Amino acid sequence: MHGIRKAEQRARWALAGLWLAADAALDQSNEAANPAEERPQFWYGGQAVIEGVMMRGQYVAAVAVRHPKGAIVTREVPLNAALYRGRIARLPFVRGLVLLWDALGLGTRALMWSADVALEEDEDIEFSLQSAAGMGLVVLSLALGIGLFFVLPAAISAGIQHLAGFESRFAADVIEGAVKLALLIGYIWAIGLMPDVKRLYGYHGAEHKTINAYEDGAELTPEVTKNYSLEHPRCGTAFLLTLVVLSVLIHMLTGRPESVPMLLLSRVGLIFPIAGIAYEVLRFTAAHVEHPAIRVLIKPNLALQHLTTREPDRQMREVAIVALQRVLAAERAAQPLAAERVSSEEVVAAAD
Repeated sequence: MHGIRKAEQRARWALAGLWLAADAALDQSNEAANPAEERPQFWYGGQAVIEGVMMRGQYVAAVAVRHPKGAIVTREVPLNAALYRGRIARLPFVRGLVLLWDALGLGTRALMWSADVALEEDEDIEFSLQSAAGMGLVVLSLALGIGLFFVLPAAISAGIQHLAGFESRFAADVIEGAVKLALLIGYIWAIGLMPDVKRLYGYHGAEHKTINAYEDGAELTPEVTKNYSLEHPRCGTAFLLTLVVLSVLIHMLTGRPESVPMLLLSRVGLIFPIAGIAYEVLRFTAAHVEHPAIRVLIKPNLALQHLTTREPDRQMREVAIVALQRVLAAERAAQPLAAERVSSEEVVAAAD
């Protein structure tokens, strides 16, 4: 029974994987949001997992999961020094692609391990892309994202253009953009109907509240984090919307091939350059979020997050806090872990 349940879960994770990877990757930054103020010199964040949260810093990724018996089980994983503390992390446009790929693999492993904890299974899940099953899930998530948000809209717009018999490339690009936006919003709404993803959205909200409290310099307690916003400018939901909008604009500038196969190839070929640009745009807006013009610009990004977050309960906020505290402890030590470590702590969860 557990095998069937896990197979079903992994199919759902493939649908949610691209959003989760973007959520984790976009929290990486070596610069403070406002160096002139006493604010954190590194942006922390992560993603929701099954009954838990993964937080990531420069040295470790910490996954905290609520065990069915009530304890919070954590797993701390050393991060690649070259990617997170080296030159790559400071290379504009390149860093976004590298971190997105690493986050997709890291997040997939975290999801698989969190499910084992939630289902009380004892399976050793590696946080790498070496296993065939893990690589397959990552590739499937990426393929679904590319097919759904880039190939399908281009094919639909080409079909409508052919059936309607109009020649305007601008009109075809507008139709393609409208289809992309509709698919993105529909995708986020549809996966939110799944029971597992509903819970994920609650932990996503807990992650945002905890990071917002930390960046505000507040005490990290369930009572304090409860009062913070569900919105965050570095959210993966914001990245996906920015990616879609930028793709529409860039496709209009680069032209529209008349051949359908060439059209589809051009859309796929530009995905990664556009993703690198979108990553930098999100970093810029997050770093200047207090500017009035930027606040107006990111309103759609923040509004869309209300589809991917739910108000978390106290237990969810406790888990998110534990994950961030493990990451912050590693940052204070400023030394990478020699190996992964798993621990458990009892938490008496009071009701809100």
